[in-house]
Amino acid sequence: MRWRALLGSALLLVTASACGPAKVSPTDSLVTRASATDHLTIGIRFDAPGLSERTIDGRFVGFDVDVATFVASELGVPAKDITWRETTSATRETDLTSGAVDLVVASYSITDKRKELVAFAGPYFTTGQDLLVRRTSADITGPEVLNGRRLCSVTGSTPAQQVKDKFAQAVQLVEYPRYSDCVTALLAGQIDAVTTDAVILAGYVARDPELLKIVGKPFSKENYGVGLRKGDTQGVSAVDDAIRKMISSGEWLRSLNANIGPSGYQLPPPPEVTAK
Repeated sequence: MRWRALLGSALLLVTASACGPAKVSPTDSLVTRASATDHLTIGIRFDAPGLSERTIDGRFVGFDVDVATFVASELGVPAKDITWRETTSATRETDLTSGAVDLVVASYSITDKRKELVAFAGPYFTTGQDLLVRRTSADITGPEVLNGRRLCSVTGSTPAQQVKDKFAQAVQLVEYPRYSDCVTALLAGQIDAVTTDAVILAGYVARDPELLKIVGKPFSKENYGVGLRKGDTQGVSAVDDAIRKMISSGEWLRSLNANIGPSGYQLPPPPEVTAK
């Protein structure tokens, strides 16, 4: 009987080993990591109404969340097996390069400078830089009238500096860690305007339409991409395919209508997902 006990123990060890956590390397493709672990850690904003926001009851909602969830599903990872991690404008690159997240879906504009550090799939959305002001601020009609005024954006982002460089050299720049901090300061009269992409600003207008408005004169073009680790060509290709499928299936427009539509923001046509 002793041999039977030994055989049973051996089988248990083999089974436990087979069911143990898969080993993956930080250099493995996103596709490999998703397949091997059945799990993804995705970096999103926690405070961008309409795009990605953590609700009071702990849920994550918004267009970026829907895009991330759809992409993960196409990679074989259901929503329940996603870990959401907050990422900000100042940390998106380091979150990816350090391995803290597997991908970033956080109103992440594709730029040549960022492509030196990370890879991008997409774009999955196109917008433009604009200004958020108090509804009573009839005299702020565009970036060129901001000389001598206080303009807010978030740490690690570039929109406010672009206004200073291109339109109003005498504007006073103010930075906060989050756009919600800028909006709070705007409502309190501590600053005169907030600048970033119009679709981000639209979420705050939807929340306080009687107090806030978008000037409505975009002065840049921003293509949002999904951030991956640099060199992950297989991952980029897989995410591109997922974005195309989300658009063609109608889920892309459904999510936009549900999350951004109530703000009155004019939705753009679907972007062309192009080779990088």
